[in-house]
Amino acid sequence: MSAVESPQGPDAGIRPRMSTPVTATIAGAFGLFYAYAVWNAVGFLVSQAQGPFGLNGYGWFVLSFAVAFPILVFALAFAAGRRRRWWQFVLMLLAGLGLVAVFWLDVVGYSAVFGASMLGG
Repeated sequence: MSAVESPQGPDAGIRPRMSTPVTATIAGAFGLFYAYAVWNAVGFLVSQAQGPFGLNGYGWFVLSFAVAFPILVFALAFAAGRRRRWWQFVLMLLAGLGLVAVFWLDVVGYSAVFGASMLGG
């Protein structure tokens, strides 16, 4: 077999994976930041729902989606990055966290400008 050819066998073309403790440590550290985003969204939802006018169906949808969005992004970033190298996994979770931050700023900005459309009456 020449140096250019790849070996044929059950392990051909498989990269070594991260160990489970490394994956859990990285995911746990980033999971705290994602959980903080969820906690902020829940707090904002509760404060808006307990206001004098409450929320209409549209307001519940927008603010509930703001609660679910960080969880979905974390799950997707985790699933897409867990079989990669550690630094690629970190970059996937960091990119997802950036997406969550931009989405949260959009929700807060939308609530500040068009918040009356989300209130009940």
